[in-house]
Amino acid sequence: MKELVILSGKGGTGKTSLTAAFSFLACNHILCDADVDGADLHLLINVENQQTHEFMGGGLATINREVCSDCGNCETLCQFGAINEQFEVDEIACEGCGICVDFCPEKAISFPQQKCGEWFIGEAKDDLMVHARLGIAQENSGKLVSTIRAAAQQLAKEKHKELILTDGPPGIGCPVIASISGASAMLIIVEPTLSGLHDMKRVLQLARHFKIPVMVCVNKFDLNPKMTDQIEQEVKHQELELVGRIPFNPVFVEAMVKGKTIFEYGKEPALLETVAEIWDRVIKSEYMQQKEPILIS
Repeated sequence: MKELVILSGKGGTGKTSLTAAFSFLACNHILCDADVDGADLHLLINVENQQTHEFMGGGLATINREVCSDCGNCETLCQFGAINEQFEVDEIACEGCGICVDFCPEKAISFPQQKCGEWFIGEAKDDLMVHARLGIAQENSGKLVSTIRAAAQQLAKEKHKELILTDGPPGIGCPVIASISGASAMLIIVEPTLSGLHDMKRVLQLARHFKIPVMVCVNKFDLNPKMTDQIEQEVKHQELELVGRIPFNPVFVEAMVKGKTIFEYGKEPALLETVAEIWDRVIKSEYMQQKEPILIS
């Protein structure tokens, strides 16, 4: 079983649209949407949830006023100003650090876990998909990513699937780290801008730290040919595999509005051929064919 994680250094580069397109072309696979802070792959795949699970995250301080001695330790120690002079907890300001619990002399503060979101297992035609929804203003997105990736891997084993196709979160933070650990390979989607080049380098540093093989695809390459050349030079310098270029095309947005992949939408045959060729290079790459993981230096 292989896992391909599709990432970008920022949001809006087209990774979700490409993940949906690749899912149309892939065989014997499971989809995983690891972008739990802004999950939207299910809008293109039209998944019907079969299972719903609660995600329990960090704790939230609760003061028992019957036991509280009004010593004021919790108010003084709280660095987030979440406890007022009446020893009431502001649920929005509370960061769940737990210091008030540890230093309360009367043990009057409890720390129950909170429901931070939900995760789902769903079906869409012949596809199985694991995805999640983090609650409003909730944290622990890295833990939620790890939860759904573990569920996807377990489901893939049970259903004898050969590939997990993961739509990763943007950036280089905790959710990204949680989405790439143990993956077979990463595909970085980059736009031809100076910030796009910078973001690609940051994601690459992260990949090298975790020894994950990397491939690169340039999206909307024709909007800035000079910057595309710079990106491709950097890819060559870093000894990465460039799997292809995709031109700017409004069909991606049109298909998205219709809630379809670009292949289901069925317009612009040249574009569809380009994306299909890129997928063919990705799935036939040495990283996805190797029986044992390839460690990069």
